[in-house]
Amino acid sequence: MNTIVRRILLCILFPAALMAVSCTEEPVEVIEYLDVNSNTISGNWQLDSWNGSALAEGTKMYIKFVRNDQTYQMWQTMDSFSDIPHYVTGEFNITTDPMNGAVINGKYDNDEGLWQHSYMVKDLTATEMTWIAVDDPNFIQHFVRVDSIPYDSEI
Repeated sequence: MNTIVRRILLCILFPAALMAVSCTEEPVEVIEYLDVNSNTISGNWQLDSWNGSALAEGTKMYIKFVRNDQTYQMWQTMDSFSDIPHYVTGEFNITTDPMNGAVINGKYDNDEGLWQHSYMVKDLTATEMTWIAVDDPNFIQHFVRVDSIPYDSEI
């Protein structure tokens, strides 16, 4: 085969081979992380796991963030001796710390005090987020966004 024919075949076959290889690749899933602010976390969330483990059977924790007045409502059975959730309300605040990034903290209504921890909010997407206690990086909570909270209508 002469050199001209080889070059023509190479020019035709090489792009065809590249197209065949690129068509068989799995699409890469792109995760869109959101800026952490009261608008992006506003809504209903359910605690999905704690320190990497699923919650115990029957244990539930839901939190609803209201962006307009930076308040929250929380329903949880973590310290309850029955299926009836403990209901608390309060205010939250999000700040940006140069070392920790976005940090959420809050206080309870009715003079119940501040949250036990301030939390770094990590990996916020439209459907999930992770909280890591600023003072205890082993204290990790993972939340998933939910459409509604089962107890919300009982108030």
